[in-house]
Amino acid sequence: MLPIALFALQAAATPLATDIYLADLRVAQGRVSIGAPVNATARPGYDNQPSFLPDGRAFLYTSVREDSQADIYRYDIDQKTSVRLTATRESEYSPTPLPDGGGFSVVRVEADSTQRLWDIDEDGTHPRLVLDSIKPVGYHAWGDAHTLVLFVLGSPPTLQIADARFPTARGEVMAKDIGRSLQRIPGRASISFVQRDSVAGPALLELDIRRRRVTELAKVPPGAEFFAWTPDGIVLTASGTTLYQWDARRGGAWEQVADLGAAGLSNVTRLAVSPTGDRLAIVATSSPKSASPARR
Repeated sequence: MLPIALFALQAAATPLATDIYLADLRVAQGRVSIGAPVNATARPGYDNQPSFLPDGRAFLYTSVREDSQADIYRYDIDQKTSVRLTATRESEYSPTPLPDGGGFSVVRVEADSTQRLWDIDEDGTHPRLVLDSIKPVGYHAWGDAHTLVLFVLGSPPTLQIADARFPTARGEVMAKDIGRSLQRIPGRASISFVQRDSVAGPALLELDIRRRRVTELAKVPPGAEFFAWTPDGIVLTASGTTLYQWDARRGGAWEQVADLGAAGLSNVTRLAVSPTGDRLAIVATSSPKSASPARR
């Protein structure tokens, strides 16, 4: 079974072609502005799921290439080069730096199609199973050094909490029928997620992992699915080619930040903010007339 990230594409021979763009990010007086997006991956095929390393000088991402395997790569921002980290018979998705900075965790599609959470050394070696009993895992986020929040596939998909110190324990279900975007909220032991509701509409919620308490933050713009937080508490999301912001400190309505279509991007999906808040990674498809790619 393919990860939910590719669920809608199971009938296709290969995943949808996507690129990862980088843009400078600034926040002044509560307003976000971004520079011109530059295509960092710039090749045919699937490059997706960016996640910045703790020092902000590189990001991890998932790439599907000629062998049709999903592997993890690291992109060095200064050098503008990509290095392959995993080259296994299994496919790895959703690379996420470990809380201690000593490697990264992934959703691995094992030989029998089981999807479980693994961690891997920073050079792509020594894979280790993190949670034995919780499957199939679609997405995950680290709430603290040992607490994991998981998107577990099912009908409906569930939000579960698990402790990496107890790999055989079952997950604690905290919500049902959730969206795919799980993000750590800066400065808090909390994870944000989307609660889907066919009547009230989807909303962005906060899960306090210590108190096991869920609270609503804001309704989300129509068509928005993926979210990212700046270090000072501003949430970014995209719908189509429009980038929006919502300030968790002030509340209020979502505000438009930019139209990324003007830079030649379309179908904007995932976003990631660097730990220092100075760069934004954007997953999108590009038009033939988009800006020249960065050197690979």
